Amino acid sequence: MNRLSQMLSHQISQRNRTGSPAQQGQQQPQGAQLQHSSSVSSQYGSQYHQPPPGSTSGYGGGFQAPGQHYGPPPGADPQLWSWFSAVDVDHSGSISPLELQQALVNGNFTSFDIDTVKMLLSIFDTDRSGTIGFHEFAGLWKYIADWQNVFRHFDADRSGSIDRNELGSALNSFGYRLSPRTIQLICDKYCALPSLPTGLGYAPSPGITFDRFVRACVVVKTLSESFQTMDTDRDGVITIGYDQFMRVALGSP
Repeated sequence: MNRLSQMLSHQISQRNRTGSPAQQGQQQPQGAQLQHSSSVSSQYGSQYHQPPPGSTSGYGGGFQAPGQHYGPPPGADPQLWSWFSAVDVDHSGSISPLELQQALVNGNFTSFDIDTVKMLLSIFDTDRSGTIGFHEFAGLWKYIADWQNVFRHFDADRSGSIDRNELGSALNSFGYRLSPRTIQLICDKYCALPSLPTGLGYAPSPGITFDRFVRACVVVKTLSESFQTMDTDRDGVITIGYDQFMRVALGSP
């Protein structure tokens, strides 16, 4: 099993734990962009807002700072509950895809791509309700924290985004041996849209943001596992019908 599969398998197993939320979600994601009243300069060139007392600003992307919240249930970690209740804007006791998207921001303060939000929801929505409850949220919190560490590790130039070379290094370390042409295709597909106006139109794409990096890696993992399932003789070649190919392609996150 490659490194990415081990990491994801471990994190997905965490979502089914029924122990104390304090044990599941005590650590705040290191990559969270925290918004508060005053701001400080990030060492990576962007403005990070001062986090609430007891928390630290992070890297790549994550949850925005919680506002006012109602009391945690018995046994819940107070800090984790404060984040959950802040994301649960309508106080329904569960988090919808829209609420989750509004709470998650990248290092450049752009909202998470909705497709990434849906992917995260599908991983941690264990009861298939279309929303995530507090215990499911605890698993999601830890999952994002681990991905932020991966993102930080491979963002070699500390730009706050992942370029083609950094993406290639990441996928190679996970055990996926892809050609430069395929790496470029993935990079083109998941790079954020250019946003800085120039006299000639728009500036070049800033690279792959945190949310899209997570999705790109999960898609590569999903497709690779589907291929391995069909490659029964392990020769790296499969014969696949049109309908089966469509199911594999459309079944990826």
